[in-house]
This record gives sequence, structure tokens and C-alpha cells, in this order.
Amino acid sequence: MAMELEILNIQGKKTSKKVTLNADIFGIEPNDHAIYLDVKQYLANQRQGTSKTKQRAEVNYSTRKLKRQKGTGGARAGSIKSPLFKQGGNIHGPVPRDYEFKLNKKLKKLARKSALAYKAKENGIVVLENFSFDKPKTKEFAGILKNLALTGKRTLVVVPEVNNNLVLSSRNIERSKVVPAAELNTYDIMNASSIVFVEGSIQKVESTLLNK
Repeated sequence: MAMELEILNIQGKKTSKKVTLNADIFGIEPNDHAIYLDVKQYLANQRQGTSKTKQRAEVNYSTRKLKRQKGTGGARAGSIKSPLFKQGGNIHGPVPRDYEFKLNKKLKKLARKSALAYKAKENGIVVLENFSFDKPKTKEFAGILKNLALTGKRTLVVVPEVNNNLVLSSRNIERSKVVPAAELNTYDIMNASSIVFVEGSIQKVESTLLNK
């Protein structure tokens, strides 16, 4: 069943316009496993994979045998590089690696649909009348969030196109993020308490997710 939402203006008041959310996206039964895999991939892809510790062969110490092999009453010791000694080489330590893995496009689309369906069920979606800034205005952006009763909440603002002034306006506001519709991902959707779709962005998201 399609859901109809009223479009609000930047003062947080209702306008005469409405938008209908596509039931094939916002009304589906969410697939939790698809969400899990997509979020897991997103977080894995954020990892740099540059952690490194020196192994025995890489520690810059002498390889001189510390003591004779037998007769000391203690265990054998080959060199100061042994992991058993302080500042010796590391055993099974991290080495640079790539954590990225692939998922097919259909699963990723299903994950985004499922995440949006959850937000629709939780009444966590707001549609805002189109607006823009001629330059970065953090105070004005914070005022819009206040008018929408979203101050202090994790808020994701989805805009139709890349808008640097809006991105810069939101950058210093804690728990708020602005993304273009083309870059909307499952992690950001699930991480937000509320999603604010600026007028025109819902159509772009629906076009992307319903395109086979």
C-alpha cells in the first residue's frame, strides 16, 4: 500500500503539496540479512588495512646466539629477535591487507529498499520543500533542523544533486549529514534516526532502485 506524505517548508509547516512513496520500495517486507551484508561491506570498505607490526625477520637486532645450547638450566634461545624477549619480533601480527569484498547489485538494492521500508514503518521520513543557499550558512541550516524538531538527532538530508553549500552548512552540526540521492547507502539510512528528503530526491532514489 502506497504511503502519502505532506511536503513541509523550511519553517516546518505543511504546504499544499504531497508526495506518494512507492510501495515497491517503502512498503516491502525488509530483508534483514541483505541489510547486514550491505552494512558489513560498507564498513569493511572504510578500513584502510595499513596496520603492520615487525616480525622476527624484520626486527633490527643482532642474530648472535645469546647463550650456549645446553647446560644452562634454561630454555634454548637463538637470538634477541625471538618473540619471547622484550622488543623481539611479533608473532601473527597484522600485515597490510585489503578488507573489501563484493556484493551483487540486486542484493545491494534490496538492502537499501529494506532500510527505507524500516524508516517508513517508523515514521522516520520527512519530505522538505526544495531550498538552497547561495553560500554556506550553518546557522540557517541548524534553524531548519530546529523547525523540523530534529535538533540533536541523527539526521540524514538527501538532496537531488550535489550541493556543496548545503554540505558545508551541515558539516559543523553534530549528527547531521547531507548526501546526494545518487550516493544514498544502507549504512547511512540505518544510522539515521530521521531521513529528510528534499523535494525531487525521492524520485531519483526510486528511479535508481526500481531500474532493472
